[in-house]
Amino acid sequence: MFFIRCVFSIALCITTAISYGQEIEARAYSNAPIGMNFVTAGVAQAKSGSYTLNTEAVSLTHVLDVAGQSGRLTLTVPYAELSGVGRVGGQSINASAEGLSDPMIKASVNLYGAPALTNGQFASYQQDLIIGASLAATIPWGKYNSSQMVNVGANRSLIQPAAGLSQAIGPWRLELAGMATIYTSNTNYMGSNTLSQNPVYSGETHAIYYFPNTAWISADATYFTGGQTYVNGMPASGTQENWRFGSTLSYPIDKQNSIRLSGSKGVYSRTDTSYNAVGISWQYRWGGTP
Repeated sequence: MFFIRCVFSIALCITTAISYGQEIEARAYSNAPIGMNFVTAGVAQAKSGSYTLNTEAVSLTHVLDVAGQSGRLTLTVPYAELSGVGRVGGQSINASAEGLSDPMIKASVNLYGAPALTNGQFASYQQDLIIGASLAATIPWGKYNSSQMVNVGANRSLIQPAAGLSQAIGPWRLELAGMATIYTSNTNYMGSNTLSQNPVYSGETHAIYYFPNTAWISADATYFTGGQTYVNGMPASGTQENWRFGSTLSYPIDKQNSIRLSGSKGVYSRTDTSYNAVGISWQYRWGGTP
């Protein structure tokens, strides 16, 4: 049983990186013209011990009017390759998986301070305080093999309600957000077993500086707790408690294109489920109501 729990902790460490539960996202609550569209394509790499996860993802976001405030609908489709070899109790643990990960749908709405504006109106918009909320969910369409412990698809869904605020102070934006990640059960875990997990609760903060050319850079921090896992009702891993720090740089190429670089590092993990991650993405925007 001890060996199984150790192996499970390693598996949980890797799958955490692709479960969307520990992302650090600056500017989650910001304003944009109604009708604007964003397509983003990027690659990221997460490492934990000898295990490496490479992810390529494409996302599409549409900005819309929600009762006079701006809102967003986002669809993200990731593809992942996982590899690594480790040792627990003198035995080798191999991980090798590749394929479509679970797509995510996210709906966001700004409840205060981000009115629905046309392109022309947005030119004179000045942010003060924005308060927003969001709800995201994954679709269990990712590749999953019940005979292996680690997969790029989870064979279960997660639901993420979140709320946050963004305060403008000159060229700075100070952000604070909280989120709960709620998991459904995987009833086909390692054959006919049932994997269940307690919710993960997280809080994050960002200090963002905007340059005159609209480039921006952020310092990010996030904290997670909860997420104890069970197999057939028996505890399989302890409660998580993680701290992560990171930074993001976004640089505009022109009015429609921008490049984003990001990195984050696990600085504390109660259950040794920490990982480091780096990523680069390209974003193209178009549209907007005249």
